[in-house]
Amino acid sequence: MNAAAIADRVRGEGLLADSRPVVVLLSGGRDSTCLLDLAVRIAGAPAVEALHVNYGLRDAAIADERHCAELCERLEVGLEVRRPRRPESGNLQAWARDQRYGAAAQLSVGREADVAAGHTATDQVETILYRLASSPSRRALFGMSPREGRLVRPLLGFTREETAAYCRERGLGWVEDETNATDAYARGRVRAGLVPALSAVHPGAVANVLALAAVLRDEGAVLDALVDETLTGREQIAAGGPAAGVARRAEEVAEMSDQGTTMLDLPGVRAVAERGMLRFVRRTSEVGRRATVTPP
Repeated sequence: MNAAAIADRVRGEGLLADSRPVVVLLSGGRDSTCLLDLAVRIAGAPAVEALHVNYGLRDAAIADERHCAELCERLEVGLEVRRPRRPESGNLQAWARDQRYGAAAQLSVGREADVAAGHTATDQVETILYRLASSPSRRALFGMSPREGRLVRPLLGFTREETAAYCRERGLGWVEDETNATDAYARGRVRAGLVPALSAVHPGAVANVLALAAVLRDEGAVLDALVDETLTGREQIAAGGPAAGVARRAEEVAEMSDQGTTMLDLPGVRAVAERGMLRFVRRTSEVGRRATVTPP
């Protein structure tokens, strides 16, 4: 996919828009460099501001900051640089993340702007695999969303290789963070070890991880909407443990009567709507049967 096609696709998804203010998180790497250029092409330079946080954790930090300044000057974009004081102890990655997003929030509120992060499909896979190993939550496998409040991720549909190709075509240089190639952090171990191992097992492994996450996000969105609709005007909802496949019949569940008692058999469970409450109970009867019981 060439640079023009990438720009058209990002524009069509609406996460960046003409004249809409946006603060771009700029590390100077290929992904954030690609993102900044796209933001300028789509939103226009006056609507864009870049944020670079110099954590002072690497010998190349000053050179990275200088690269970002030169890039922003070339693209005629304003640049905010933060140099927070490094803590003496604690989780450095968590500290750096808090500094980055905290500074972005301050800038975005003042401009009523979105905050754009350069997370790619490659980052998405690494995030999902890390969460798979570290969390028992089903929602942890949803991965990152294209939009979370003010935070937008316009590059989630593109790989790291595609953002590099975009930068090369546009004549944009970038800096490399050497810590990405080490196993000092869990993300680096996933990137260097787990992803290649899965790809060796099956060539479609990465695409399959992304597809699974998309299915889970869609099912989660349906269930969230169902819960919101069910709770409208009610104080509580009771639920047991629906089995896999229930989300695909969410519309039928949503149509269950508020009058009397309505029952619908689903895979492994029976949905019961009774006087404004929805609950799920285990069942052993035939799938798909539906019954309505009027109150006495």
